[in-house]
Amino acid sequence: MISSRPYDVIVVGLGAMGSATLYHLAERGVRVLGLDRNAAGHNLGSSHGDSRIIREMYFEHPLYVPLVQRAHELWRALEKRTGTPLMTINGGLMIGRRDGAVVRGTLRSATEHGLHCEILDPAETHARYPAFSLADDLVAVLDPRAGYLDPEACVRAHLDSAREAGASTHFDERVVAWKADGGGVRVTTEAGTYAADRLLLASGSWTAELLGNFALPLTVERQAVFWLQPETDTGLFDPARFPIYAYEYEPGSICYGFPRLARGVKASVMHGGETTPDLASVRRTVYESEVRPLRAALRPILPGLSRAPVRESGTCVFTNTPDHDFIIDSHPLHPQVLISSPCSGHGFKFASAIGELQADLLTRGESAFDLAPFRIDRWRGDLA
Repeated sequence: MISSRPYDVIVVGLGAMGSATLYHLAERGVRVLGLDRNAAGHNLGSSHGDSRIIREMYFEHPLYVPLVQRAHELWRALEKRTGTPLMTINGGLMIGRRDGAVVRGTLRSATEHGLHCEILDPAETHARYPAFSLADDLVAVLDPRAGYLDPEACVRAHLDSAREAGASTHFDERVVAWKADGGGVRVTTEAGTYAADRLLLASGSWTAELLGNFALPLTVERQAVFWLQPETDTGLFDPARFPIYAYEYEPGSICYGFPRLARGVKASVMHGGETTPDLASVRRTVYESEVRPLRAALRPILPGLSRAPVRESGTCVFTNTPDHDFIIDSHPLHPQVLISSPCSGHGFKFASAIGELQADLLTRGESAFDLAPFRIDRWRGDLA
């Protein structure tokens, strides 16, 4: 990529996806600038909070399996490069009724991709993982390559490695406008204006603000998370004896959780939060009553944990699409601008691979992965 502009690519947003893309671009010798409106390591978005699940037998759809497999490889490569532990693989239980979406979807992904899995009944689950006491009508599918990531360490590793490879990063510098400039772009912040050939908008819940009049069907959802403290500490919740899990407690309703880490035993109800018109409206205070739906959801699988006191609570935000699949696509009016909103609450695990494929798109205009399901024009009628 040869250009008279100061930068080849500007990346706006340096959370999970932006930091990973910044790294993969810098590694290729691309002149790249990363901008973020907040301080490094902030807790206002979607890339914080102690832990993120990674799982291979993707119950949402089998199309995600090759992407998470590549992410596994790249997280391990980043660990090796930085000497920092990022990913712990201790297994995962996908729990529900046999005819439920989580169990059926997990088995579909395993079958289509030839992945080894086990189906455990309640007695087998309890024998292997004693903290779990499943109700009689439930089963658990064991994903042996599931586990968890340290989100803050992952983002930090990508940023540090990107800077070592030549990237520039500016934090606490809010983008106020951008515009197409011939075949390139000009990005204006509160501190100055920068020119580049390409622009990546990886700004999470700030995406709508940066897109202006080009509206995408995105909603911002508040997610309350809890770190519980079991009263009897017998080691049952330690990573060696307690896998990550996702449990479909009602059709389409899921709770999930992690083993005991430094802050306690983290758990939450997926997509159980308030939606707001913008990020500024997100309620950051978590009230004691908000843990009740989580306790009710946990009771049929983890009765002891369901009664545990709350040690700590917090919030993060999901940027949701209507179908909960990602957006990775060029701006329809400005092909030099790539829009990246992968999350819908389940994107972090893929960040290492999405960073690589977005670097491919920004430098070569193509990717090895089929990104058709993530195109903007799937809402063509809605956006007309």
